[in-house]
Amino acid sequence: MLSSFATGAARAARAPARRVAAAASAPLSSATPEPSYSERMAAKYPNRPVSPHVMIYSFPIVALSSITVRVTGVGLSLGLTGMASAALVGADVPALMQAVAMPATKFIVAFPLVYHYIGGLRHTIWDRQPETVTNEAVEKASMALFGASTVISGGLALVSLAPL
Repeated sequence: MLSSFATGAARAARAPARRVAAAASAPLSSATPEPSYSERMAAKYPNRPVSPHVMIYSFPIVALSSITVRVTGVGLSLGLTGMASAALVGADVPALMQAVAMPATKFIVAFPLVYHYIGGLRHTIWDRQPETVTNEAVEKASMALFGASTVISGGLALVSLAPL
């Protein structure tokens, strides 16, 4: 019994070596290159168009609007964390904000605040009235969100308040 086990183990140990030797002796020119993922999907689904690369793909306005809401939320969180951290180490945050208060800087601060706030209102309306969520309505709401946020942020950037 032990001898048959040893013979089988020796045979199993030689099998991978034979496969490697056979693969090494095969001519390289006869090997066909493996098709790419796009080629395999085109062969599997011949009537379905292949999606373009993300760098040349034009995102719909709704997707851009959703991404912008998320990015502004992250930006607001990072900005608040930065200001709080600066205050904790002793920086005079109000003086710093007064020193950089110019229209472009104020727009950079106002746009995420306004966009994220209006985006939140839009989602609250959609949650309370789901029947209003149609493709056309969502596209119009996304364009209105971009436009209103830009106009309101521009107006806020041009307003100057007297220091207290």
